[in-house]
Amino acid sequence: MVDHNNTDFDARPNWIGRLAVLRVCGDIDILTAPALTEAILAVLRDNPAAVIVDLSDVKFLGSAGITALVTAHTRVTETARFIVVADSAATSRPIRLVGLDTILTMHPTLERAVDACADI
Repeated sequence: MVDHNNTDFDARPNWIGRLAVLRVCGDIDILTAPALTEAILAVLRDNPAAVIVDLSDVKFLGSAGITALVTAHTRVTETARFIVVADSAATSRPIRLVGLDTILTMHPTLERAVDACADI
């Protein structure tokens, strides 16, 4: 768990086989984006086949959070798949507005993201 004194942010890993699912809650902004990056890098140390960042419970995704996702995508895809779960106006909309939906693998639900990893 990562909680950097921001009661609105939390990132908790859960493993499904070799899939690292990082459930993120709260706001991802300039203050919490480094904690998101830290949480992603922490699960990456355990050599997952895929990292799924579940933003279903994120209320705000600022530019620093988007930058953290792009940076993580670059790091993770060297050794594993990187998938983002986002389907709300607070998460998928900013990702799509800046065109990152063409770079990031996105799914609207965690179930679909896990299903997309069935071949791992």
